[in-house]
Amino acid sequence: MDRPAPLTGAIRRVLIVDDSRLQLRILNAILTRWGFEVLQAVSGVEALRIAAVSEPDLILSDWMMPQMTGLELCRRFRALKREGYGYFILLTSKSEKGEVAEGLDAGADDFLTKPVNAEELRARINAGERVVSMERQLSEKNREVSEAFARLKEVHEAIDKDLRQARTIQQSLIPERVKEIGTSRVSLFLQPCGHVGGDLVGMFNPGHERLGLYSIDVSGHGITSAMVTARVAGYLSSKFPDQNIALEKRFDRFYAMRDPVETARLLNQRLAADPGVEEYLTMAYVAGDLRTGRMRMVQAGHSQPLLLRAGGEVEFIGTGGLPIGLVDAVDHEQHVVTMRKGDRLLLYSDGFTEAVLRNGEMLGEEGLVQLFRDSVKVGEGPDLLADLYWRLTAEMRAADQLDDDVSAALLEFDVL
Repeated sequence: MDRPAPLTGAIRRVLIVDDSRLQLRILNAILTRWGFEVLQAVSGVEALRIAAVSEPDLILSDWMMPQMTGLELCRRFRALKREGYGYFILLTSKSEKGEVAEGLDAGADDFLTKPVNAEELRARINAGERVVSMERQLSEKNREVSEAFARLKEVHEAIDKDLRQARTIQQSLIPERVKEIGTSRVSLFLQPCGHVGGDLVGMFNPGHERLGLYSIDVSGHGITSAMVTARVAGYLSSKFPDQNIALEKRFDRFYAMRDPVETARLLNQRLAADPGVEEYLTMAYVAGDLRTGRMRMVQAGHSQPLLLRAGGEVEFIGTGGLPIGLVDAVDHEQHVVTMRKGDRLLLYSDGFTEAVLRNGEMLGEEGLVQLFRDSVKVGEGPDLLADLYWRLTAEMRAADQLDDDVSAALLEFDVL
């Protein structure tokens, strides 16, 4: 009887196991005529040794054998380490449901009753080919997925490394977290919600107790926003006053501070002129005279700065305004406030006020005022800002996961 073409050719090598040499010869003749490579074993022990070396695609094993039964052989065969799946058919005179279940539990795929009928054997092998073929296809897909996952892991690790470096670079945009100028103190705080973020706080001190203080929030999150903050940090550099658009050199001798509205106009002009840049930013910027306490401020769509007077009174400064870089030309309103001894001015991003609390509501301005007052009682300078952030996260619904960057710039006037 000729063997029909295999469905997939998945089964090529067959190991037959039987303590009857006559049965081995009969099965060997049938399988060889059908074109299989046939291996033979007269015991389970010998079959295991052959299977470990040759990895047959199919095992035909008698159930009842001395020393090691076909059932035990099946269990041990399944325990072997091999690359592909091996189909296992038990040859048996057993047909009771309990014994069949026992065979399946041991790992057998199919059963044939003895004496073996060639047509039935052919049908069982064809069925086995489908199973082995599907298993090998699945294994190949799993291998491809594993390789793809390994490549993605390498890419992710490279990106993660770059992002960690980007975070270090972004943190370097704030070279000073605290600075004492005369009798006043300036402190900065920045906590991105990811590796990098779109918030930026900074200060510069061009001399004579003058102060530039700003809080910026670039639209969006992540790498693009972080790149915009890096560019803006260069426009408001504390190290290179000649590149700082908030400063204007006078008489080749010193740098004077521009009006905040003029600084906002120049910054808007720079960002709006950048081709392909869709990001915009909100900003609160203060040009302060620390001798007189006179603070000139521009608010460009940013959260209203919070002024906490020494006596406990609270003022929110500003009326809103359009963000920077949103339209080509825009006029901003300038606000002037005079600070007195012991007053504290807080510039902050909406990561504070829009933080979602455990009750499902946002913190809001009133909630921020309360947290700020509580923090003032226990700390000052950078410790005050750290305590403010700690109190915020303690109230948040998901304290371990920020939905937005959180940043703040604090001016404590005449406190030293």
